[in-house]
Amino acid sequence: MGKIILTGDRPTGRLHLGHFVGSLRRRVELQNSGEFEKIFIMIADAQALTDNFDNPEKVRQNIIEVALDYLSCGLDPEKSTIFIQSQVAELCELAFYYMNLVTVQRLQRNPTVKTEIQLRGFSENTAEGDTTQRQGIPVGFFTYPISQASDITAFRATTVPAGADQEPMIEQAREIVHKFNSTYGETLVEPSILLPTNSACMRLPGTDGKAKMSKSLGNCIYLSDTPKEVKQKVMSMYTDPDHLRIEDPGKVEGNCVFTYLDAFCRDEHFEKYLPDYKNLDEMKDHYRRGGLGDVKCKKLLIAVLE
Repeated sequence: MGKIILTGDRPTGRLHLGHFVGSLRRRVELQNSGEFEKIFIMIADAQALTDNFDNPEKVRQNIIEVALDYLSCGLDPEKSTIFIQSQVAELCELAFYYMNLVTVQRLQRNPTVKTEIQLRGFSENTAEGDTTQRQGIPVGFFTYPISQASDITAFRATTVPAGADQEPMIEQAREIVHKFNSTYGETLVEPSILLPTNSACMRLPGTDGKAKMSKSLGNCIYLSDTPKEVKQKVMSMYTDPDHLRIEDPGKVEGNCVFTYLDAFCRDEHFEKYLPDYKNLDEMKDHYRRGGLGDVKCKKLLIAVLE
């Protein structure tokens, strides 16, 4: 059997640079590599309803937004099958059967689930009158690792391109495959994750320096942002808080501007946009010594992103 890719996104809003470096850019490369027999890219609208159940129209509109972002990045319907999750009813049926193979305790230990619950403000023990958290965790949201395993295995996917934050989800899918196959015979294919090759892309931080770029945190740069919006967001980006004057030595570690330059910048960008330096390493050395201002670094990043 040839190698098969299954990947996708929940249509909870427009896609951002975290999606791009985490998987979108890689998907286009893999699509054009000729290495894979089939590539399936899913718009996971059913999963999006787990925390947007009161606003289905928003999910419907976001399906279009995500599809446009896919096409703008270079995903080609002639080479990749782009489909909507809810249009394949068998995926929900398979997830129902998989629920018997996973315990509640195992789902509670999934690091990705715990993180996403916190990001979305769900709480099992919300105090009366507390409006800062949403009461209770919907069962559909809590069990979405099982739904994801259904999506992957239904298409016999061998490879799932994703960011590092999705590793616990793929591990849970593998556990389901093992349990199903040991119970019913060798039927399902065990998937593996394909992580970004650039270490800066493993988990792109938000513009505020938080650990993850997230729509719910409002720290995203969207693929569909205008040049003006990109400029505003980069100019307000978190840098080194101790780099108060241009002559002060600065830190590049944990500095969002340099993390983004690591993810996107190439040597040829310097020749075009900032010929003062041959490459990013030279620029980093100058910043560490002092004498290089944040505004100059941000202007380079704006040019590179555009």
